[in-house]
Amino acid sequence: MLKKISSLLLALTITLSTFALKASAEGFPYTFNDGAPHSKSILMLNVDTDSVVYANNPDEQLSIASLTKIMTYIVAYENIPDIETTVITIPQSVADDLANTGSSLAKIEVGEELTGLQLLNLMMIPSGNDAALSLAKYVDGLQLTPTSLGIENAENPDTPLTFVDLMNRKAKELGCENTHFVNPHGLYDPEHYSTARDMMKIVQYARSLPKFTQITGQTYYELPPTNMRSEPLTVYTTNRLLLQNGDPDYYYPYATGIKTGSLDQSGYCLASSAVYEGYTYLIVALGSPYIDANGEHIEEQGEMLDSYELYKWAFTQLQLKTVATTGQLMADVELNYAWRKNRIQLVAGEDVTVILPNEVEISSMITTLDIPDSVDAPVKKGDIVGTATLSYADEKVATVSLVAAESVERSDVMLTLEQGKSIFTSGWFKLLAGGILLLIIIYIILTIVHNKRRKQRTSVRRYRDM
Repeated sequence: MLKKISSLLLALTITLSTFALKASAEGFPYTFNDGAPHSKSILMLNVDTDSVVYANNPDEQLSIASLTKIMTYIVAYENIPDIETTVITIPQSVADDLANTGSSLAKIEVGEELTGLQLLNLMMIPSGNDAALSLAKYVDGLQLTPTSLGIENAENPDTPLTFVDLMNRKAKELGCENTHFVNPHGLYDPEHYSTARDMMKIVQYARSLPKFTQITGQTYYELPPTNMRSEPLTVYTTNRLLLQNGDPDYYYPYATGIKTGSLDQSGYCLASSAVYEGYTYLIVALGSPYIDANGEHIEEQGEMLDSYELYKWAFTQLQLKTVATTGQLMADVELNYAWRKNRIQLVAGEDVTVILPNEVEISSMITTLDIPDSVDAPVKKGDIVGTATLSYADEKVATVSLVAAESVERSDVMLTLEQGKSIFTSGWFKLLAGGILLLIIIYIILTIVHNKRRKQRTSVRRYRDM
């Protein structure tokens, strides 16, 4: 009786918890100071738990301008042998291709000899389109084919892949579903686009590569003298979140990178990171207005204001909370073939910590169980039986493995009884029993009829003998 009452109370708690919180699309609700974000699309990720904490139109396809260079970094780093020391000579075609495009440039010169690492710095810090294109043309010159890259089942295994081909292949490999690249620098093309969600995947991967976080976290870079210049060249970051001596409306002391982008067609774009007291966040913000209705340039960089505001909110209003501990009772389930035991308790198989708003009580979390109707003995302590999904504001924040709280041996007597029960209650047995019963009834009826006729014949014979 106590077990039945406990199970009823547990089920009631789970049911009532589904009414505790207001639903939201993804992440946690946040109201900006201006009522709405400047950016068309935003995605914010807590790196520590790999969970989205804020989202606004994260899957809208948009022009990404120089955020493109994050993928360019990936492809160049992975395909240029010894890129940090390889010397690359800037070809005339770079200057020709970028002439009259209004490109942001690192001001490198045709014929200048630079290492791949120097070009990566010149691409990511001042957002040099000339550096990006130089890296791409060098890779094109390597004549990389699917065969040489170990790519299987390619349609044309011995046809060289262009740098852009490699960019799009890498995007697919990273799980980007709404991304297509046309060039390595981000100059506008209607077929060149991505989304905040896809760019977040690209950013996360790039951060795992050598030198990336170091390069993108710098406020300036000094290129030493080269074969074409006798004096060092100093270039500065375009990321105003990093500039302590810049505009105080943008400078954020805990920002650590990453990359800006801006075009008339794309607006202001920013992929950024920030670290504070052991917490790390990433934000991709796309499409803050760059020009007004009259075609005039807008000085205010809304993508940085949005990111600045979200970082302050996250670091002050969100925290890691343990929502399940190893051995914590989560549910119970019917148990078959055990002696004098018909249910077994299920407990959390591990400690689970997630990022949540400060005001959220763990008791208000929505718990959704995915467990079978019953399990069969024998069961070993720690066997995984199911899962429990914990949600807040209609967003799944954790999945907990549910394991058996104890070991239970199988009873051969109970197994035999259950098997016998299953036999006697099976459809085929009922059909067979019904057939036998029908035959018995027919036999009884025939016997009664036969006996009745026999008595009648006996009575007639006696009457004749009289």
